Amino acid sequence: MIRFGLAELLSDLSRRYGDKSAVGHLGQSISFTELDVLSRRFAAWLQHHTELVPGDRIAIQMPNCAQYLIVFFGAVRAGLVVVNTNPLFTPEELEQQFNDADVSALVVYEGFAWRAARILRSTRIGCVITTSIADLHPRWRRWAINAHVRMRRGASPRYRLKGSVALRRVLRAESGKPWTQPEAQDPALAVLQYTGGTTGPAKGAMLTHASLLANIDQIRQRLEEAGIERQQVVMQPLPLYHIYSLTLVLAMLASGSYIELIPDPHDLKQLSSAFERVRPTLFAGINPLFIALCQHSEFTQLDFSSLRLTISGGMALTESAAQRWQDVTGCQVTEGYGLTECSPVVSVATPGKGVLGTVGRPLPGTEVRVVGDAGEILPVGESGEIQVRGPQMMLGYWNQPDETAKVLRDGWLSTGDIGQIDDQGAIRIIDRRKEMINVSGFKVFPSELENIISAHPDILECAVIGLPDEERGEVIKVYVVANNPRLTMRDVREYCRERLTSYKVPRSVEFCRTLPRNPIGKILRRELRDRAMREQHSV
Repeated sequence: MIRFGLAELLSDLSRRYGDKSAVGHLGQSISFTELDVLSRRFAAWLQHHTELVPGDRIAIQMPNCAQYLIVFFGAVRAGLVVVNTNPLFTPEELEQQFNDADVSALVVYEGFAWRAARILRSTRIGCVITTSIADLHPRWRRWAINAHVRMRRGASPRYRLKGSVALRRVLRAESGKPWTQPEAQDPALAVLQYTGGTTGPAKGAMLTHASLLANIDQIRQRLEEAGIERQQVVMQPLPLYHIYSLTLVLAMLASGSYIELIPDPHDLKQLSSAFERVRPTLFAGINPLFIALCQHSEFTQLDFSSLRLTISGGMALTESAAQRWQDVTGCQVTEGYGLTECSPVVSVATPGKGVLGTVGRPLPGTEVRVVGDAGEILPVGESGEIQVRGPQMMLGYWNQPDETAKVLRDGWLSTGDIGQIDDQGAIRIIDRRKEMINVSGFKVFPSELENIISAHPDILECAVIGLPDEERGEVIKVYVVANNPRLTMRDVREYCRERLTSYKVPRSVEFCRTLPRNPIGKILRRELRDRAMREQHSV
């Protein structure tokens, strides 16, 4: 038997916190006991009403809602491996991921189900469960909320999911056959988490019960070091299908906290209303969300006296965004660093004591070093590739031993990130190695320029890329999202000349309304570069 896994974690939390609210969304919550009971019921249904066996993969494709956690815990209780799936994937992207992971079952939000319906015949999926956003709400509210959501979403293409079953029906089922804990697998795989694919094709990182539990405990220790009490009120607008969001939620649940999930973080009015209603003590966000909220009038007028901790991760935090958030809320942003391959958290700044631009010291039990081009260990303060070793490490990439061997050696993970460690042990992330720009032999890191350029009062955010140049090797181009229509290319370049060495000044500036992003909100520089290259070739 698995002596201690995610299933046992929830059982323990149910015993300790009982009827205390655990998770909710859109005004409805469930207690720790209800989360435990409903996930057991879902696990029992999987065991006794399907042909799934321990080790099979089950995809979860839904927005942030309480039933996400019911399904997640129920799946791992049945010994299944969860494949977190972006709800906005196209049918082609779904087909690729489902087949790569060899998925056997799918739990899908009804609003996205038409995409899956188009490609199911091309996969091994034999069990489909559908859910609506308000499945856990009382009847009259369920009808009203689901009708409102469908109206706002508009009509979905017609689809048919033969043999599918509604999650509400599954959770009501009392078969008389209880959930039984499956026999141990060694190692016990819990999640197949696909990387963001910002610099290359997505790969499935194999995360075990042990690696996730280790990371949960590491986060708990860091928060306790800072005097952050248990039983916080957490607002989580970041999508649970991203491992940063999921692990943070699991870690806060493990401390008895209440989690308010935001189904649509782009609906700033709804998010602001939920903030006012819940009065969170902890808020999780990322750079573009901080920027958007700080411009939203309903949000900026709220009472932020309850907010004690704001956590940022998943992408780089610019100094201008961090300062805007602190000016609006009075709460400093605590930044962390992690990778999908590390379950994902590697380091977190000590809340209230973080230095802007650093991502804190490594979590307890985590080793971090910086190496040079020849693999030599570099001294304090020198820049090189960051390598990580710790109990939260992935087993490797799913069915990709060659890719695994490229990044995992002797327990050390080569992250592909360039950074440095200061004399206090704090890590500073400079940029991705693959995205470094070479201008006449000089190394230029896009994030350094983005941090400086985004501080311009007329610029909301920007993205920097390098383009091939016969004379200089590469030249710099910056894409700018401005909040002043009168801002010109000359203004931007003059601003840069005053603050940057000449070879770092962008050769060209292009204004745009939005920047391409991955599901968590990280800017896709590769997509911008591909677009610029196509434009060059078409001239």
